[in-house]
Amino acid sequence: MTSRTLPALLAALLLLACLAGCQTTSRNQIMAASASQVELRNYQSRRFDTADKEKTLRTVMATLQDLGFIIDKADMVLGSVSGTKLSGYSLRMTVSVRPKGQEQMLVRANAQYNITAVEDPEPYQQFFVSLEKSMFLTAHMDE
Repeated sequence: MTSRTLPALLAALLLLACLAGCQTTSRNQIMAASASQVELRNYQSRRFDTADKEKTLRTVMATLQDLGFIIDKADMVLGSVSGTKLSGYSLRMTVSVRPKGQEQMLVRANAQYNITAVEDPEPYQQFFVSLEKSMFLTAHMDE
């Protein structure tokens, strides 16, 4: 081994050690982010045993209004509703409704505080508790 190859060999080993450390850190970060994203999606989604998309969307709109939201947009074809709540702050919630199989609807809510996505489960839990009650009442009022 010459005096020139030793520094090059040490530099190569140092580079490999850095790359291995970065890969482990990146993998851990990706796994942590994936776990939190799955948890967030769990807060944001509920399934309901109905095949009636229009009735579900109308119930979502009524629930948002009951919670103090002003409906900004509603699209029956796309199955989405957006509303804004202005009570000292600006909370915007977008809810999508889509079929899940033959007999269920998947309702997914997405909330933003100003321009930042809300990751706290409380607003989602509050929305879905109210929506579940409304869906129950709507289903039993038709019978």
